[in-house]
Amino acid sequence: MKVIKQVVNLLNKAYQPIKGNASFFFFMYLIGIVVSYEELPTNNPDATVYSNLWLELFFDLYIICLLLSLIPLKVRRWIRALLYVIAYATSITDLFCWVKFQSTLNPSMLLLVGETDGREAGEFFSSYMTTDILFSSVGLLLLIMLLQILVVVGQKIKLPIAISDKMDVMYRVFARLQPVLGTLCIVLFCWSAYSSAHNKKEMVEMFSLDTIGSVEHELTTSDCAQFYLPVYRLVFSIFSNELASQQIDRLIEAKDKMKVDSCSFKSPNIVLIIGESYGKHHSQQYGYFMPTTPRQIKREKSGLLVPFSDVVAPWNLTSFVFKNVFSLHVVGEKGEWCDYPLFPSLFRKAGYHVTFITNQFLPKAKQAVYDFSGGFFLNHPELSSAMFDSRNSQLYRFDRGLLDDYDKNQKQHNTNHNLIIFHLLGQHVTYKQRYPSDRHHFTADDYAEKRSDLDGKQRSILADYDNAILYNDSIVDAIISRFENQEAIIIYMPDHGEECFEGNRGFICRKHSAAIDYDLARYEFEIPFWIFCTHKYAVKHPDIFQEIIAAKHRRYMTDALPHLLLYLAGIHTKDYHPEYNILSPQYNEMRPRILKNTTDYDKLPRPSEKHLLPKQKSMSKEKIACKVGSGRGEMN
Repeated sequence: MKVIKQVVNLLNKAYQPIKGNASFFFFMYLIGIVVSYEELPTNNPDATVYSNLWLELFFDLYIICLLLSLIPLKVRRWIRALLYVIAYATSITDLFCWVKFQSTLNPSMLLLVGETDGREAGEFFSSYMTTDILFSSVGLLLLIMLLQILVVVGQKIKLPIAISDKMDVMYRVFARLQPVLGTLCIVLFCWSAYSSAHNKKEMVEMFSLDTIGSVEHELTTSDCAQFYLPVYRLVFSIFSNELASQQIDRLIEAKDKMKVDSCSFKSPNIVLIIGESYGKHHSQQYGYFMPTTPRQIKREKSGLLVPFSDVVAPWNLTSFVFKNVFSLHVVGEKGEWCDYPLFPSLFRKAGYHVTFITNQFLPKAKQAVYDFSGGFFLNHPELSSAMFDSRNSQLYRFDRGLLDDYDKNQKQHNTNHNLIIFHLLGQHVTYKQRYPSDRHHFTADDYAEKRSDLDGKQRSILADYDNAILYNDSIVDAIISRFENQEAIIIYMPDHGEECFEGNRGFICRKHSAAIDYDLARYEFEIPFWIFCTHKYAVKHPDIFQEIIAAKHRRYMTDALPHLLLYLAGIHTKDYHPEYNILSPQYNEMRPRILKNTTDYDKLPRPSEKHLLPKQKSMSKEKIACKVGSGRGEMN
C-alpha cells in the first residue's frame, strides 16, 4: 500500500508542472501548433518537413513549466507574462512575414529591419498593414491571444454560485485523474525526449559554430538543426547576423588598409559574367551531344573567344564561391577570405567605374541563409559603396531583365574605364523557370536514344536544363554584343557545376557531403570558362590576346580570378600576386586546387573512361541537396 501511495505521489508530481501552469501550457502549445503547421511544406515549399514537432513542442513546454514550478508564484506570474509577450510577438511577426512574403523569420529579414529608417517603416506599415490580414492565419493567432486574455480576466471575476459549483466538480474530477494524467506526462516526456534529442544536439552544435559560412555549410547536411518555432528562428537569425558582422568588421578593416600604387587602365572595359549552376559537361563547346551553345561556338570559330579546358570552382555553393572569387585571398594562403580586400573595391579605388548587376544577391525578405551568406557583404552599405558605383535595384524572372536594366539604368553612367559585373540566375533549379516558354527548344523525345536509361519525367527535366543552357547562351551572346564594338575584354565563368542525371547517378542539383570523389568533382566543380576579346581589343593588345591563347590549357581554379582581373586592368598593388594570374609567366600552375578546403582535385583517382558512368545498384543514402520532386528549398 505504501508503494502504491509513493507511485501515486510521483505521478501527481509529474503532472504538477502542467497543472500549475495550465493556461500557459495550453495556449503556448496551441500557438506553436498553429504557426508551425501553417508553414509546413504542404503550404511552404521552402520549409523542411519536421514530423516530430508536436512531440518536441511538448518536451520544450514541459521543461519550461517544470522550471516555472520551481519559482515562487509572485515572481512566476511576471516571468510567464514576459514569455507570453515574447511568444505572441515572435509568432505573430513570423506568421505575418509568411502571409505577406511567403517567408518566415530569417537573417536577411532581420538585417533589413535593422537598416530601415522611420520613413521606410511608415511606408511599410501603410502598404502591408491592411484589413485582409485579419482574415488570414494571423487573424486566427490574434483570436487565440484574445481568447487567452478573456480567460485571464475571467479567472479574476467572481463567478455565480451555480457556475462555481460546477467548476468545483470539474476540479475534483481532474484531481482523481491526476495519476492518469501524470502517467501520460511521463510517457510523453520520455517519448519526446528521445524523439527530439538529435535535433536538440544539432541546435547546440549550430550555435557553437564560429563563422556564417560554417553555419551555412552545416545547413546543407541531411540532419541539420530544425528551428521549428518562431522564437528559435529569431534567435538563430540574431546569431547569424552577429557572425556575419564579425566578418564585415574584418572586411572593412581590409578595405581601409588596401592601397593602389598605380593603374595604367590597360583594359578600358572589363566585363565579368558570372553564371549559375552550369557544368561543362552540358556545354556543346566542351563536347556535349546536344547543341546547347551555338552562339558561343560561333564566336569561338571567329578566333576571338578562347575557351579554357581545365577550370574548376573552389566550392559547389554559390555563396562560398562568391566569397572566394571576390576576395584577393586564394585557397592555401594564411587567414580567411574576409582578411583580404575585395577586388571591386580595388578597381574603384584605382579609378574604374564599377557596375554590379545581379539577379540573385539583392536584399530581400524571402531569402534563405544561403543567399544571405553570399550577399551580406555585397549588400552591406559601407562595403557596397566601396565596391560599386552603380547597381540594379530589382530582380527579374529571367536574365533578359538584367540586360534591359543595364541598357536603361546603368549604361549611361559608364566612363572611359569600366568594370561591369553581370551575375546571372542562369540554370539555377527549377530549370523550367529559367527560360521563357517561347524559348522551349529541346523536348524529352530528343533524348530517347542518347539517354534511354532515363524515364520520361527525367528526360523532360534534362530537356529543361539544356533549354536553360541554350537560353543562357543567348543572354551571354547578347552581353557580348553590347561591347563588341568597343575595346573590351569579357570573361565568362559559372559559379559552380551542376548535376542533371549524369551517368547513372540519378539526381539533379548537387551533393553537399563531406567526401568528394572524382565523379562528384567532375560534375559539380568542373566548369566552362572562356575569355572573349573584341576585335578592337585584340588589335590594340596583341600581347594579352596571345597570352590568353597560350594559357587556355593551363590548370586553373577560379578563387584566383581577382589576380587575373587586376593584371588586365594594370592595377599595381601589394595584394596582387603574379603566381595566381593565369596569364603571367610566373603563374604557378601546380598550385593545389583544393575543393571545399578539403580535397585536392588533381589527386583524386581518375577511373578509366569506360568506367566513368558505372551502373549503380542503388542510390546513395547521403544527403542530396535537391532531389526531383523534393519539397525542400533550393540550395545555391
